[in-house]
Amino acid sequence: MMPGREISDFRGSLAEKIAGEITLSQNPGETLKKWRRNFGVTQTEVSNYLEISPSVISDYESGRRRSPGIHIISKIIDALLAIDELRGSCVARAYATTICNGSILDRVCCICDYPEPIVLSEFVAAIEAALICGSTDVSIYGHTIIDSLKAIEELLPDQFYKIYGRSTMRALIFTGVTRGRSPMVAVRVSTLKPGAVVLQGIDPSRVDDVAIRIAEVEHIPLLATTISVEKVLSSLNQR
Repeated sequence: MMPGREISDFRGSLAEKIAGEITLSQNPGETLKKWRRNFGVTQTEVSNYLEISPSVISDYESGRRRSPGIHIISKIIDALLAIDELRGSCVARAYATTICNGSILDRVCCICDYPEPIVLSEFVAAIEAALICGSTDVSIYGHTIIDSLKAIEELLPDQFYKIYGRSTMRALIFTGVTRGRSPMVAVRVSTLKPGAVVLQGIDPSRVDDVAIRIAEVEHIPLLATTISVEKVLSSLNQR
């Protein structure tokens, strides 16, 4: 378990990370909402902490109000971190584990962070994926290719958080899946949620109904592609 001092030190870095992702996003409100959900905090909890109306938070997230400035963003981030601290800093501890990439992680997955965000629809076209549910009208900041079998066999629960690299707004590509239920269950129980999930090596018609329901409940775009892992890597490397 991470000592209190280290969590305190990490809090500032995490706040900067969240603020940077929101301010650089093409849709700040949507990114703000995703981070709030990552922390498992409701709009009402944030508004109560800030002593403002819940409709203000709702308006920012939906885009009904002009994108919040850095001052407002900082206040909302402070609220999320403070509420998390009252709950035992569970989310902050989860993010702290993403700092180090151990040898096990290197064997299990390949993490790539983009210098600039791209629209998910462009990513989908590059890997010849089919949309099963959700929308591709969102931006992602990277992708992670995960060997599903090795992840099941070798990754400990706390190591799963490390697959998110510098941003959770990324596509997780699970390779060698048969039905897709196990990867989506792992996403479901994780505190952190990706920007999209891609199931590699499976026809869209064969994706498990439970996997689809999880994606719908979590509001995560779910995709499938039948092209090989080698072709996925080649296509993404050409971008």
